[in-house]
Amino acid sequence: MPVTPSLSPLLQVRDLSKRYANADVVKDLSFDIAPGECLGVIGPNGAGKTTTIRMCLGLAAPDGGSIHAMDLQMPRDALAIKARWGVVSQMDTLDPDFSCAENLLVYGRYFGMRDAQIEARIPSLLEFASLSHKADVRPGELSGGMKRRLSLARALVNDPQLLLLDEPTTGLDPQARHLMWERLQLLLQQGKSILLTTHFMDEAERLCTRLLVLDHGKKIAEGKPRDLIARHLEPEVVEVYGIGALALPDGPLRALASRVEVSGETVFFYTDHAAALLHALGEQPHLHTLHRPANLEDLFLKLTGRQIREDA
Repeated sequence: MPVTPSLSPLLQVRDLSKRYANADVVKDLSFDIAPGECLGVIGPNGAGKTTTIRMCLGLAAPDGGSIHAMDLQMPRDALAIKARWGVVSQMDTLDPDFSCAENLLVYGRYFGMRDAQIEARIPSLLEFASLSHKADVRPGELSGGMKRRLSLARALVNDPQLLLLDEPTTGLDPQARHLMWERLQLLLQQGKSILLTTHFMDEAERLCTRLLVLDHGKKIAEGKPRDLIARHLEPEVVEVYGIGALALPDGPLRALASRVEVSGETVFFYTDHAAALLHALGEQPHLHTLHRPANLEDLFLKLTGRQIREDA
């Protein structure tokens, strides 16, 4: 079973702010991460997720607020803090000229580790990443999923207490994503802490102890995934599409739902009890319906809107 988070935060962020070109990218953001906890940070493009990670890593200086980790302060004690952290960024930063094993060896040297110490860890790290058979292969010969697992293994070379993962499964196929999730769950079971940004709501619900929802640089919600769903959403959702579906929000079926939204060609009915609505829809065979429980994607869309945003 995962380690129960203690009351003493491993990372403590208070009133963090950052401005670019007179715009607030992060504004008055506060959160904690406890040992053994996975905190997920979700939000639309431009919400401030990556900027927050960069400030936590000392790669961007905050305009206000404070970041404390393990009785140290960022960015003043950046080197000492990062020596006890592991990082997997959005972009592939593996060295293409080195083999998988050599990537781990060279990276470990950045932490002042002796070659013998690193080499003793390499077999277990490659086994953890399911890459033991690729030890002498260069990253260019690996699949996308293998590269991400190697990046994760590399982030573990210094045996960090906290992992900062910025969209670690973006671009992976479903099988590769599930394998990455298995590895991250193993790390949580071992007592590691994780700060995770992601656009995948199923990933957030599967991995995260708590979620932080950001929009326009501000925290708009925080809590356990299922608690947030229960707090902000009706429990049942009926999706309807097909001929005549877009006319439904203006018809009598509107009264059978607490809330109705339209996205593209689909109508979403949010309700506490779907039985009457499903019965009425069953009398219109030209319509297609999907009845399901409310999920994190519904929460995300309710809190941040359905409008597509370009990268900030």
